[in-house]
Amino acid sequence: MRSFNPPRLDSPFGWLSRDHRKLLSVDSRVAFVTGLCVGRSWAGDASRGIEPWRDTGIQIEGPAVVDVEQSFAMMWAGLGSPVCTDEISQPAERVPAPGDVSVRIVATAPNIAGVYRLDQLIAAIARHSIWLTDAYFVGTAAYVEALKAAAADGVDVRLLVPHANDVPLMRAVSRAGFRGLLEAGVRIFEWNGPMMHAKTAVADGRWARVGSTNLNIASWMGNWELDVVAEDERFAREMESMFLQDLAHATEIVLKEKRSIRPAAPQSFSKPKFNTPTDSAGRAATGMLRIGNAVGAAITNRRPLGQAEARIMFGVGCVLLLMTVIVILWPRVLEVPLVVLGGWLGISLLVKAYRLRARHNQAAARPND
Repeated sequence: MRSFNPPRLDSPFGWLSRDHRKLLSVDSRVAFVTGLCVGRSWAGDASRGIEPWRDTGIQIEGPAVVDVEQSFAMMWAGLGSPVCTDEISQPAERVPAPGDVSVRIVATAPNIAGVYRLDQLIAAIARHSIWLTDAYFVGTAAYVEALKAAAADGVDVRLLVPHANDVPLMRAVSRAGFRGLLEAGVRIFEWNGPMMHAKTAVADGRWARVGSTNLNIASWMGNWELDVVAEDERFAREMESMFLQDLAHATEIVLKEKRSIRPAAPQSFSKPKFNTPTDSAGRAATGMLRIGNAVGAAITNRRPLGQAEARIMFGVGCVLLLMTVIVILWPRVLEVPLVVLGGWLGISLLVKAYRLRARHNQAAARPND
């Protein structure tokens, strides 16, 4: 067992980049790529009436298993001694294909944005339908505009997100971006039950994606992610059928006459209690980006704001007023953590500068050896 990216004194915010991949490979014969984590919340709690979380994974056999294993081996090697070459199955081109579905393993790394570019491309070229399921939707302006443009061109764009969320702030953050999508003709649904954690997409009944990447900047740009992309009509139709089954357990969000958002029908479930909050670092960072966008829009008046943004404004306003009162009455309460954080950042930068300088000196000295 190896721990990925543990907390380090010389990298105060390094924890924001995570190995978010979820994979399992068995005997170089079969692999699973999913959105599932190993956590109690996914199993639910029947004694308390809490259903399991809703998630999606895919089972793979054939040449693509090699690509899954290589994505694991790359991460493993970055943390210590590499995987022995004889532990990885033979090259993919030599592995017989037991089926006829064309798949591609997309293993992304921070700042690569491979899935982000792919998602934008699909939004641009789809002609009939784009059906998305996402656990922590906070789309960038470019991606939201791509979905809106597709809907304006007559594409059936649908988005399924959770109603209850293991990160309570995330529901308000996601809803803050609903109004523009709804006005453009995008249909949005909220899952009626415990957490909807799946990350899937299906377009035009022929292209589909399943994996770990959420539709937010933390997954697209900040994490190591793993997804499977399939171009196969039979598989895509199965994905569409699964999506429609999920919509039977969801409530559609619509616009009122005053252009505020609301559920189309009363909710028929109670908000569940979660045993353990999980996987929240990236969503916290993504949520802060959305909050920053909403606050910036309110200050500059660069775009109209709706009811969802009003909740964020209220919360941020209360926090700022509370911090103001604390600074006036008990300045040391904020002074101490700010001093600690500033000192930590300063020391970490000095350590990194020293290491870079030493590495440069060693590289310069090698030709003379």
